Order: sequence, then C-alpha cells, then structure tokens
Amino acid sequence: MISTGLKGLDKVITGLTLGDNIVWQIDAISDYADFVKPFAAKAIENNKKLVYIRFANHKPLLEKKKDVVIYKLDPHAGFEAFSMQVNNIAKKEGEGAFYVFDCLSDLLSAWSNDLMVGNFFKITCPYLFELNTIAYFSLMRNSHSFKTVARIRDTTQLLIDVYNYNKNCYVHPLKVWNRYTPTMFLPHVRNKDQFVPIANSVDTARLFSNIFKKSSKSAARKLDYWDRLFLSAEDMVSRKAVQREKVERMVDQLARLIIARDEKILKLAKTNLTLEDFLNIKSRMIGTGFVGGKTVGMLIARGILLKGEPVEAEKILEPHDSFYIGSDVFYTYIVENGWWKARMEQRARKGYFEVAKTLRDKLLSGVFPEEIKEQFQQMIEYFGQSPIIVRSSSLLEDSYGNAFAGKYESIFLANQGTPEERYSKFVDAVRRIYASTMNEDALTYRLQRGLDQMDEQMALLVQRVSGAYHKDYFFPDVAGVGISHNVFVWKNTLDPEAGMLRLVLGLGTRAVNRVDGDYPRIVALDEPLLKPHTSLEDTQKFSQHYVDLINIKDNMFEAVSLRELLKKHIDVKLHLIAVKDYKTTEMLREMGKDEDAWVITFDNLVSGGAFRRTLQGMLHTLEKAYGFPVDIEFTVNFKKNEFQVNLLQCRPMQTKGLGDKVRLPGHIRKDKIVFQSLGNFLGGNILQKISRIVYIDPKAYSELIDQYAKYDIARAVGEINREIGHKKDMSVMLLGPGRWGTSTPSLGIPVSFAEINNMTVMGEIAFATSNAVPEISFGTHFFQDLVETGIFYLALFPDSKEVYINRNFFNSKPNLLGKIVPQYKKYEYAIKVFDTRGLKIAADIISQKVICYF
Repeated sequence: MISTGLKGLDKVITGLTLGDNIVWQIDAISDYADFVKPFAAKAIENNKKLVYIRFANHKPLLEKKKDVVIYKLDPHAGFEAFSMQVNNIAKKEGEGAFYVFDCLSDLLSAWSNDLMVGNFFKITCPYLFELNTIAYFSLMRNSHSFKTVARIRDTTQLLIDVYNYNKNCYVHPLKVWNRYTPTMFLPHVRNKDQFVPIANSVDTARLFSNIFKKSSKSAARKLDYWDRLFLSAEDMVSRKAVQREKVERMVDQLARLIIARDEKILKLAKTNLTLEDFLNIKSRMIGTGFVGGKTVGMLIARGILLKGEPVEAEKILEPHDSFYIGSDVFYTYIVENGWWKARMEQRARKGYFEVAKTLRDKLLSGVFPEEIKEQFQQMIEYFGQSPIIVRSSSLLEDSYGNAFAGKYESIFLANQGTPEERYSKFVDAVRRIYASTMNEDALTYRLQRGLDQMDEQMALLVQRVSGAYHKDYFFPDVAGVGISHNVFVWKNTLDPEAGMLRLVLGLGTRAVNRVDGDYPRIVALDEPLLKPHTSLEDTQKFSQHYVDLINIKDNMFEAVSLRELLKKHIDVKLHLIAVKDYKTTEMLREMGKDEDAWVITFDNLVSGGAFRRTLQGMLHTLEKAYGFPVDIEFTVNFKKNEFQVNLLQCRPMQTKGLGDKVRLPGHIRKDKIVFQSLGNFLGGNILQKISRIVYIDPKAYSELIDQYAKYDIARAVGEINREIGHKKDMSVMLLGPGRWGTSTPSLGIPVSFAEINNMTVMGEIAFATSNAVPEISFGTHFFQDLVETGIFYLALFPDSKEVYINRNFFNSKPNLLGKIVPQYKKYEYAIKVFDTRGLKIAADIISQKVICYF
C-alpha cells in the first residue's frame, strides 16, 4: 500500500496503488493543497521521485526544493503542444514517479472549453497508469459541464469530493477503482488526520442538502465554459447600454478563442468583426475551438469590404452560407478513437513520416462522438440536397507567410440521395480531410518552414456551393483567383500594382490547380485584353477546354468538355466569356456537324468597366487592410445584366517583389551561354550562382514507352532533391520537359512538391514532338509553393526566336547521377546531373530578360 500521507484517509480508501490517478473536486485551491502537501511530504520521506507540473495562475502547491522536480508549462501554446510536453515529461521521468498537477480548471483560461480539458485528462491519465505512477489532479466544483466530469470519472482511478461545511472538512469518495469497504463511499468528516464516516442519515441529509443548495443556484453550471462565455456575450448584445471597454474586452476574448493566436490576424479580426459577428459564427459552429485560417480569411475579408462601403458591398457580395467545424473536433476524433499515442509518436522526429502513414490510414476509418454526429446530421438536413463543399481550414492555413496552398484536401459533394447516403458521404469527406494532415507534402511543408512542432489542428469550413442549376449540372458562371500584386508581368508596360485575375468557367478548381492540357484566362487588370500569347491559334490552344462542375443526376464531381456542354444547350453566358471560333466551326460544318465552336477568353467580361473595377477595388481594399498583397478566391454569378461576387477565401500573399535591380551582363560569347529567353519567368529580379544542374533530357524522356519508367524518374528527382539537404548549402537548377508536378507523365514529370522543394531554380522546357508544354501557373497552389520556398521559375520555348538553348552544354559534362543516387544509374541516358562551378543565372523584370551563363 502507498500512503496519501494521511493515515486516516489511507484507511478510508485502503491506500493508493501504483497506477492510480486521483482527482479531487474542490471549492478552493487551499482545499486541494491540504491533501497535496502530506502526499508530497510522504513521497519525499520514502525517497520517491516527486514531479510538480506547474501551469496555473493560482498559488504554487509546492515550494521549490531539491526533492521536487518542477516543470513550468504554458497551456496558451495550445492543447497539443501542452499535452505533448506532459507526455515527454512522463517519458523522461519514467516509471514510478509521483506527480502533482495544478488545478485542471485553470486550463479553461487558456483553452476556454471543457472538451479539451476532458481530452487532456483522457490521454494523460492512461499513459501515467501505464508508467505505474501516482498522480494528483483537481477540478473546481461547478466549473465544468456534467459531461466533462463524467468523462474524467470514467477515466480516473479515484474521484474524491472535498467539502467545507460549518468549519468542518468532508471527504466523499465517489470512485475508488478495484477497492471496497462497507463505509468507503460514505462522506467522512476530517478530524486532524482521522476521517470518520457519517453513517447517521440526519447528518448526511443536512450536509448534502446544504451542498446541493449551493451548487444549484445557477442552471448555467450544467453548461460548458464555452457556452457560458457566449451567453455572457449574448447578454451584452441584448442590453442597449454596455460600456464600450467591456464589449472590446469580450471581442478580444472571443477572437482569441475562435479566430487565431497570431497578433496580426487578431488585430484584423478585432477591427473588422463585431460582437454580433462572433455570435453569428458561434450559431453555426459544430464543436468548439478555432474556426481555422481559411474561414478566418473569408470572414475578415467580408468584414473589411462591408465596413468600407457597406451599401455597395451588400449589393455586390453574394451572401455566404457556411458552417464551421471547430478545431477541437479534430483532436476529440483522435482521442476518442484511441490514436493519441500514435499522434505523439508521429510528432517525434523518428516517426514524423513513418508513423504518419499508419495514422493517415486510421484517420480514414474512425467514428465521431454521438453529439458531433447529431450536429453533422442537423447540418446535412439544413443544406437539403444543395451541393456543398467541405474545405480544410487548419490553424496555420492562410496566415501571414504560411499559405499551405493545396496541402490539405477540399471536397465537393453533389449531396444527392437519401439523408443516410448524404450523411455517409459527408462524414467520409471529413475523414479524408483529417487524413490529409498526414500526407507527405503537408508534412514536408511544415518541416521545411519550422512548423512541425506547432499546434496544427484541422478545422473545417462547410459551404453551400455557389452557382446555379443548368439542367443536370450545377456550377457558377465564373470562378477565379485574384491577386493584388501581379509579379507575372510579361510586358514592360504592365503595372504589377494593378493586380491580376485567373478566370475559368465553372467550379474554381481549374483556377487554383494546374490542370493537364487546360489553361485558365490570365487577366492583367491594367490591360485586360492583353494576353501572354498573340496568335489566334495560341489563344485557342492556351484556353479552357473542360469545365469542372457538379453532376446532379450522377451525384458526382465531374469535368465535362466545353464542346459537350454546349451540345446539351446548357445556359452559358457565351456573349461574356467566349468568342466564336469561325475556323473550327467551318471545319465542323464540312464534317456534317451542326454545332458552333467557341473559345473561352472572357474578353467581353473583363473589358467591361464594372467587373474589372469591382474586382480591382476589392483587391486593393483588402491589400490596404492587410498591409500586404492578397490572394482571393471567388465565384461570379449573373442575374440579368448584374453580377454578384461570392468571396470564398482571402489570404496574405508572400511575394518577393521586384527585388534588387540586376545589371544583366553585356556581350557574352555564345558558347558561354547555357540558355537565354525573353519573358516567361516568375520570382523577381535575380542574380544567383548555380552549383549544380539536374537536367531531364526532353527527347529521351518523351521517347520512353514504359510509363513506370517515367514515374521512376520522378522518384529519382525526389531522391536527388533530398540529397541537397538545404538550398543554402547548394543552389541547384532543375530543368525538364513540360510541367513539373503533372499527374500525367506524357505532359511532364509527375513529382510531388516535396520532391523538388530544395531546388533554387526550376525550369520547364517545351518539347515540340510531344504534348509537354509548360504553363506559367501564376495564381495556382503550385505557384504559391514556388513563392513560399523561394524557387525561381522559368519556362523555355525552344522554338521561339527569343529563346536560345545550348544543347551541346548538356551533353558535354560528366554525369554524377550514378554517384549521387546509384539505385537510379540505369536512367543516366535521361537524367543528367553535373556540378557547374562559375555558372550564374540573371533575370530582370523590367526588360523581361533571363540568361544563364558562365
């Protein structure tokens, strides 16, 4: 038997045993201290390792002395960071340690909801039990919901109530695991070190009736701390005269509760969201916690625009219809399914990638708590059979400097069928997005940016899809990306400050992703009719050929060719978004096909002043408020001659700007030039030494019949990329045919971004005898990755008279492939790797010239 330090209490509960977690329900910290101190003294007397976990604002329970190991933790760092610290402490201190924790109720000041307090105990208690420790915890009575106390009761080994009544202290064991005596569960009055059971019914009734009166004064005690806080906010709104300072304090508290920890984002939120806005968010929340970066960006951007010109913004902005699944649901999902241990193993350096694979599979098959399932069901009933999109909205997503563009999944749901079928597909979508937190690209991104140990919970944004029904299809008239600072200035007359758009017909997936064989319309807002290409043939080739949409009849997301869509006589605003292709129409007539051919250009839409002024005005207003260039996603829907914009997303965009002025070299002998080009690059001015080149020979690659070999070459590039380590140590230029990151090997190299993220320069080379054509993907998730990782991008079109490539150079250097990655030596004919002492690349935005030379 292990002693509590109080012989009388030992007798009541028959002592402690290794593995016991003891939770004390108290009215004051002094009550808890009265039991902590004798326990600690006895542990020290018996030469036990005593560990004090200090995190609360109340007075310390134990004084600093050589016999006590004290760890000071900050719960404001977030649930996961805090829990992981406790986990690491327990691992370090090992088996048999004795623990004293500060009062768990103090965690509410940092996390503001009972759910996470319960989650913390549910993962910590079993781990300490496994380590054969003894641990003291406490809860302030009436500070937690019945459900939270019930979860803690179910998990702990001992739960003991402590009361003070008529100057007497009473102890009432509520749960004592695997122990029993006839009087154990009676209340006991303390008399110095002795605890005497109260067996008299009169005394027992008097004690508990008094206690019940004290605890039942407010019905709010049955509510979560989170709910009680929002009830206070509602009360402020309902009362007309409330001091401004009190409202501002409440807004600040709620912003830190559901918006962010980042002070820049918090400042934007507090400036542009009202207390009523926070209550509206709460009314549409499932679970608790943060709403995540994507949601925050959307809400703040709408707040900025409505605050600036409310009448005009109300007219232009389409109302959004959204629900928010709080970030705490993500952690609860992991905890309730028993995967927290795997989560901790994955957070360690050794298991960062390996354990992630296992955890990803687990996340695809878990179950949700009943109350969350019920709220999911109610939301599905609310949306009815309208198409919806389930979007990732993690804590770090879309924040200053960390876009996480395309790293996590977002899933369109046609949302057709029975309520049970719709619910099932929705829950599968939630699981898939949760699982995407463990994909390699996301993990590599976090690791590379020093975010791997930060609290990264996944919240979700669920929205009614913006658009209209077109027979069996559902889609918006226009969707796109807008960027307030256009660094893709392909002509020296363009003003980067004017901004740019990337427009598509249908759902916006083709605007944010690089889609093989398809091209959105890029619009420079100062010269909207100017295109990067000039000929009619190129306009047709580099245009949108497929439309992403929701197929209502078949209950699925689908890509349909523009030609097939028009053959079905779907109502598309062709007079605004397309021009007739008379040449192709004539060819179709000659083939006996009575149909017109169209090319999507958006010329009539963007040349009209209202649309361009509206989007440019929105971008500039948001950039001014953010103090940073911004990147937005939106849809546009027409009604008669008017249009409305649905602002779906807004985030600060990392740009390099022009950079320092670069003086391009004067006359250089042709044999000293590796390549030179006019235009078609991204990344600002650059003058960079290149120490190594990785070159995929376009001809050798395109002649490969075996598709597996092309995927194998992509994996080889990934291995070479990993060997670089860090671009500060070695600047590497990567050159290859077509598009890097394509999913179709015939169009380029099918690498993931994690396989090229250490490169300094990346070039795409057009190859005449194949479909491998680069795309200047400004505005896509791929582009955002390039910007954030500082990779300079260029596209080379060898057939252009403004491009020169010295092919002899690539064939004259000794190939290091076999030495660097010997397992891929068999591809030496296609992959060339060589060191390049003295090589430089220079680019100048103003002249639009780029040159690589010795």
